[in-house]
Amino acid sequence: MKSIVEKIVAIYERRGNEKYADEEVTQLQHALHCAKLAMNEQAPSEMVVAAFLHDIGHILGHEALPGGVNEDLHDHHEETGYAFLSQYFPAVIADPVRLHVAAKRWLCTTDTTYAERLSPTSYKSFLDQGGPMSEEERREFEAHPNFAAAVRVRRWDDQGKNPHEVLPTMQELLPLIDAQAA
Repeated sequence: MKSIVEKIVAIYERRGNEKYADEEVTQLQHALHCAKLAMNEQAPSEMVVAAFLHDIGHILGHEALPGGVNEDLHDHHEETGYAFLSQYFPAVIADPVRLHVAAKRWLCTTDTTYAERLSPTSYKSFLDQGGPMSEEERREFEAHPNFAAAVRVRRWDDQGKNPHEVLPTMQELLPLIDAQAA
């Protein structure tokens, strides 16, 4: 039986070179860039792992990624990723994965300039994922114990899209991933 680390490696080897809609980076480049941003902030290991794995739900199955912003970009990848990762990782890692879409909606709702800073693809997915939060959604999100972690992951997600960034390798992150597995 494969370990979770072997499963993650296989997923990224199989689909990590795919791009999401009109983004310039591959899924693996994006994951590595987000992990690097977390490491640059000296975030705890579990946050580095959450940053690396936050979009794994896009590539778990065999469904093609959207080819452009004209498609519906709400694929529920946060729930798919959470369902997979929560079997192997603690809530401090799995919850930010599940909540990073809500975190984008929250940031766009509470910071009037945040939406302007999103990539066109991320802005379109924000709209497809529900757009601004209602007051009730905002209160519920803010009450979650991993609210702050989800917002951190979301900020790295929005910044982790430079195709020219010098990145760590996935092999460098595997010991961190393995150490965090339940």
